[in-house]
Amino acid sequence: MPKRLFFLIFLLPLLIYSGCAPASGPVTVYQRGEPSKSTAAAHTAGQKSAGTAGVSKVSPSASLATMGYTIQAGAFSVPENAAALTDRLDIQGLDPYFFKDQSGLYKVRFGNFKTKEDARKYAQSLRSKKVIEEFYIVSPSEYATAQVSKKGSGYLRDELVKSAEKYIGVPYKWGGTGTGGIDCSGLTQAVYNLNGLSIPRNSGAQYSKGVSVSKNKLQKGDLVFFATSGGGKVSHVGVYVGGGRFIHAPSKGKKVCVEQLSTPYFLKTYVGARSYI
Repeated sequence: MPKRLFFLIFLLPLLIYSGCAPASGPVTVYQRGEPSKSTAAAHTAGQKSAGTAGVSKVSPSASLATMGYTIQAGAFSVPENAAALTDRLDIQGLDPYFFKDQSGLYKVRFGNFKTKEDARKYAQSLRSKKVIEEFYIVSPSEYATAQVSKKGSGYLRDELVKSAEKYIGVPYKWGGTGTGGIDCSGLTQAVYNLNGLSIPRNSGAQYSKGVSVSKNKLQKGDLVFFATSGGGKVSHVGVYVGGGRFIHAPSKGKKVCVEQLSTPYFLKTYVGARSYI
């Protein structure tokens, strides 16, 4: 066997990519930080304590569990600083995400607990280890999902779009290397978690959830998926915001922005869409 062919066969498994590939260019290896056994075990215990926190659904067609109690920490004027805290918590195995609140400050959230006391105890343990400083426990009643019975699913869809719009201008996080930003599936996960729906971390898992939606029936808040790495396999995702547009975190050197589905590149790589509401 020629040496070059042998090298390519050996390299191929290393190109498996569990998150989002850039909107153009070659496949990127994406490796998230591996937490220590102790922190991973603690986080797992915290997630297990969430138990039935997400049993109820927003509607019969939704396939995402609702969020329980969440820990919120930090307050930063620039997204890069919030992203830096997110990276530190990510190393701890906490799967965090940051967001921009109504005051214009960027804050970080993580966890999904069954009770407020479970969340508080876990946050206090992190504070004692100086992983975080001050914290706030977010109640399920604070999420947009808690208002659906009164205001309807249209309200939730509008809130998903508003959340996505607040990320416009945030830099792309290149391959989980701690460069101070957010990648595409991290963006969509944050947008949904912030509104009370627990969504998987990577684009492939997000695509496996929800109900398939044809392009001509897309609604605000639906997720649109693309095979930017070729082969028809999902490797990129964005939030549909109406009018044939979607918000996504594109690739290295770029920032979260609004794109048109009718753009030739996205017409070519489009795989499908999912609704969770």
